[in-house]
Amino acid sequence: MAPPPPPAPAPEPVAPQLTTLNASLDSPWGLAMLPDGEMLVTQKGGSLLRLSADGRTTLARIGGVPAVDARGQGGLLDVALDPDYSAGAPWIYLSYAEPGSGAQAGSSGTAVLRARLAGDALVDAAVVFRQAPKVSGTAHYGARLVFARDKTLFITLGERMLGTPAQDVAQTLGKVVRIQRDGTIPADNPGFGPTGQPGLWSIGHRNPQGAALHPETGELWLSEHGPQGGDEVNIARAGGNHGWPLVSYGCPYGAPAGEACRIGGGTHAPTFVEPLTTWVPTSIAPAGLAFYTGSMFPQWRGQLFSGALAGQALWRLALDGNAVVGREAMFGPLGERFRDVRQAPDGALLLLTDSGKLMRLAR
Repeated sequence: MAPPPPPAPAPEPVAPQLTTLNASLDSPWGLAMLPDGEMLVTQKGGSLLRLSADGRTTLARIGGVPAVDARGQGGLLDVALDPDYSAGAPWIYLSYAEPGSGAQAGSSGTAVLRARLAGDALVDAAVVFRQAPKVSGTAHYGARLVFARDKTLFITLGERMLGTPAQDVAQTLGKVVRIQRDGTIPADNPGFGPTGQPGLWSIGHRNPQGAALHPETGELWLSEHGPQGGDEVNIARAGGNHGWPLVSYGCPYGAPAGEACRIGGGTHAPTFVEPLTTWVPTSIAPAGLAFYTGSMFPQWRGQLFSGALAGQALWRLALDGNAVVGREAMFGPLGERFRDVRQAPDGALLLLTDSGKLMRLAR
């Protein structure tokens, strides 16, 4: 039996204010802050924008972006800056749904491109990762990018709504992979047996669309879509198996919600990694994830924020160590699908919505 959801955290003494900075975006998906305060924003259809520091103006549409498969949940997805961007390595990394060609025409897979940002164009571009195999269908790309403290790159990968490949270590569907910035494989990645792909970090994931590095432990935290209910927050530790599709607190599509239909009985441990918190019986479809470390809201320091698509809210999760001890859904009445959440340098939170908005949560 799943534990009951944590209670709502204590109410805020001063209500935070949510304002719209820009309502002219087209299905924005990922956001990265440049050192000068300007922003890079991906748009699902395949464009990368450079926005002004206040977010209100599109300064440029960046050239040299790769072709993407924008059908369904695909497109141009996440964006991240090289950890040494400010130290003379102006590389950016883009995740996207890469269309297949030739015998693979009609298929696609998550890929990651590394390129230098020179003015308003990408140059010296190279694909440093390709999910294998490419498959048909247009769902569950995952595709969040997070740099570890040692400057290796974590890439979250959905199982393309196929289920069983998440347990097949000969494939990279339904996995987290860890690579060096040039695409080579770190020597200390965990092993998954003789057939395991060398880039694998953890397995048994469904569709991890939120990822963030814990500011104190350096561990990778994920938010993942369940099936019918069963959305999860997890810590993706080296060699971990998170159980999909063998166990879930969610139910198969079409089944009546309840304890009896939970996949594999729901409980993950001890065979699989138990999630830190779940949403049952209704999915919120979490997307984007950020730990709060700023000074604008000192009472939020160390808390976790997740967007929600189907749930149309921004979730605030209070933590005690690794335990989720409180959950609050914020801004539900707006009816927005919150796609990404990032902390700005001044401690505000920046939010992207599927309706095309860049929003700012501040005092």
